[in-house]
Amino acid sequence: MMQIAKDGDLPRSSDFEQISKWLPLEGARLLELGCGAAFTTRRLAESFPVREIVAMEVDQVQHEKNLLIPDLPNVTFVYGGAQAIDLPPASVDAVIMLKSLHHVPVEDMDTAFGEIARVLRPGGLAYISEPVYSGDLNEILRLFNDERKVREAAFEATRRAVEAGRMELKKEIHFHSTTRFEGFEEFERRILGATHSSFDLDDAVYQEVKARFMPHVDADGIAEFLTPLRVDLLRKPH
Repeated sequence: MMQIAKDGDLPRSSDFEQISKWLPLEGARLLELGCGAAFTTRRLAESFPVREIVAMEVDQVQHEKNLLIPDLPNVTFVYGGAQAIDLPPASVDAVIMLKSLHHVPVEDMDTAFGEIARVLRPGGLAYISEPVYSGDLNEILRLFNDERKVREAAFEATRRAVEAGRMELKKEIHFHSTTRFEGFEEFERRILGATHSSFDLDDAVYQEVKARFMPHVDADGIAEFLTPLRVDLLRKPH
C-alpha cells in the first residue's frame, strides 16, 4: 500500500545513495527531469559509467547556465518540462525526478506520467523522490511557500499512474536526508533567490523566516536539517 509519509524513526540516507542502489547505471541512458543546477547530475555523471544523462530543466534562466557547463561530455542539457518530453518512445533506461514532481502544474501531472511511461523502455525504472510535508525545515519554508497541496497532488498523481497500470510500484522508500546550509546567507541565496520560483516576502515575513532559521545555526555557522523524503521506485510494465 502506498504511503505519503511513514511514521516512526527513519534511516538516514540520500537520493544519491538510493539511486546508486536501485537504478541500472552502467552503460545506461538516464533522463533527469528538473535537474536544477545539475549538482546530482554531475555527481552521477562523474561517479558511474553511464552512457548519457539527458538533463531537462524548465527554468530558462537555470537552463542557460547549465548550457555553459564545460566539463560534462556525457550530459546533454535540454530545456523543457516533464509534461512534454522531446525524446523518442522507449529511449531511456531510467527516469529521475528529485523533488521536482510537485513543481509540475497539477493539471499536467497525469500527462507527465504518460510521458515518463512513453520514453522509458519496457522494464525501465522511474525514481520519483518527493519531500514529505514535515520537519523543521518545512516549518520554515511554509512561512512563505506552503507546498502541502502540490505535494499531496504529486502523491495522488503517482498513485493514479500505478492504479491505471501505466507504471508498477517496485518499491517505496522512506528516509531522512540531510539538508545543509552555510548560514542564513546560503539559505537566502539557494531558496529565496531560486530563479525557478518567485516569493513575495514582506519585511515581517522575512524577519520571521530568519528568526526561525537562526537557532539551527551551530558554532561553525552551519545549519543542518533532517528532511523526510519518500521515493516511489516505479517500473514500466513489459
